[in-house]
Amino acid sequence: MVCQLLTSRPMRPQPDLSIVIPAFNEQERLEPTLRAYLAYCRGHGRDVEVIVVDDGSTDGTTALVERLAGEFPQLRLVRLAQNQGKGYAVRSGVVNARGRRILFADADGATCLEEIERLEAAIDAGADVAIGSRALHAAGVEVRARVHRRLIGRVFHLLVRLTGVADIADTQCGFKLFRGPAAHALFSRMRTTGFSFDVEVLMMAGLCGYRIVEIPVNWTHQPGSRVNLVTDSSRMALDLVRMRLWRLQRRYEAPHLSPWAAPSESGQPLGLGRAG
Repeated sequence: MVCQLLTSRPMRPQPDLSIVIPAFNEQERLEPTLRAYLAYCRGHGRDVEVIVVDDGSTDGTTALVERLAGEFPQLRLVRLAQNQGKGYAVRSGVVNARGRRILFADADGATCLEEIERLEAAIDAGADVAIGSRALHAAGVEVRARVHRRLIGRVFHLLVRLTGVADIADTQCGFKLFRGPAAHALFSRMRTTGFSFDVEVLMMAGLCGYRIVEIPVNWTHQPGSRVNLVTDSSRMALDLVRMRLWRLQRRYEAPHLSPWAAPSESGQPLGLGRAG
């Protein structure tokens, strides 16, 4: 069995927000992020579930989440038997998420959860997808990133344009908020399992006619990244070529997984549209 849901509690009413956090060997960085996120939710009276997807970790990530789940009933764990890739892990979390809105966030906590308020304002104004951006500038927003990562990001952005995602400045920021039905419709069709999954999801969102809004957020580089700038950048470039081919072959029209039948905020499901 590839995917195992470890926490088993009585089914609660649908939460307002699900937060999906993929984690691979994140024993050292994950606890501060979870505590900060859950403290924010508790302090603001948020009806939330936090889903950590352990992507086949070989350290104490699973034990850490199980321990914290005893302290925070909102915390759930999905454990993958072996490492499948960040995209696969996020998809596993989203298809298990029940929230009216679903946030994907990185385990390192580079973006504080307070920034979700910026994204929620866009959703409240009619967006289906609101994504954090390190490339856009705004008053009161600061991005602390290393120079070499900025340069590689610019090169990757040029390649992203080949997939048809041309109007988004930062596809890779690990802080994205979706209306629940939109998230399930998109992630159930996702094919990419690695770090470039963000591009695929945004490409499909554009094909489906979803409204995407890019929002500047505060972001601070955290040490201990799992991304290898040489090998992973090469794999991501190859993924972009595959996405272009799959798009031309119309492979995104049918889901790989059955999305969870969550109602939309209005009580009506969002239409997927034609993914041609």
